[in-house]
Amino acid sequence: MSAALPHPVTGRLFASPVPPGTGWPGDPATAATPVADSAEDVARRAPGLDLAELEAEVSVCRACERLVAWREQVAHDKRASFGNQPYWGRPIAGWGAAAPAVLVVGLAPAANGGNRTGRIFTGDRSGDWLFAGLHRAGLAEQDTSVHAGDGQRLVATRMVAAVRCAPPDNRPTVAERDACAPWLVREVALVAPGLRAVVALGGYGWDAALRALRATGYVVPRPKPRFGHGAEVPLTGPEGRSLVLLGCYHPSQQNTFTGRLTEPMLDAVLGRAAALAGSA
Repeated sequence: MSAALPHPVTGRLFASPVPPGTGWPGDPATAATPVADSAEDVARRAPGLDLAELEAEVSVCRACERLVAWREQVAHDKRASFGNQPYWGRPIAGWGAAAPAVLVVGLAPAANGGNRTGRIFTGDRSGDWLFAGLHRAGLAEQDTSVHAGDGQRLVATRMVAAVRCAPPDNRPTVAERDACAPWLVREVALVAPGLRAVVALGGYGWDAALRALRATGYVVPRPKPRFGHGAEVPLTGPEGRSLVLLGCYHPSQQNTFTGRLTEPMLDAVLGRAAALAGSA
């Protein structure tokens, strides 16, 4: 384990990876939080959890050996530019409103972004784009998100990743995706009553959202709706609930640097989500 280093926001000393229950801002777990050590554990435990329990257990999950090894190696070795900071080095739980109208679904934490900061889409260029867009749409109180504990708050919005650990090369295996899926399915089920819009970032987020919504009881058309930027799919769920799935190109540097995704394009999707939520 690395020597203790100061948290960039609070100044408190933490080791990398961060042990649960040591006071990292927003850490949902304690030293007593149960740990899932296999895909079977995840599938068994997830369906019975409330939201606080889910956040805690996600944040200490060790079900995927390759992902555990990678996220902790990155937290130990560190990128040189962040060498004086502790890394979270654990899975990242969903974050934001407990009863959201908008759910944003991404792929996975970035190795030196969320895996460092402890918050999804935080501390990297993709997050810079996304939080600026959320702020312009009225779905985030600040236009930046630099680290857990920086005062950022999502407005009627929640943010999740399909895979909760940073994967090598941003590419989880199918087995890793499936092992993590019960966490997402349970989270969608818990927040579904108030949802009006689900924003899927990229094709991976789109497919993960559709699988989770179907597992939660939403009727998904067949053939499966195709992902595209600005795509909209109205879905009906249990008890007559309805929401709209929105497609958005992922705010990766590959997309933003090349102009495939522009600020007006991002604003159009997030603004539509805000309008569906009644937050515009």
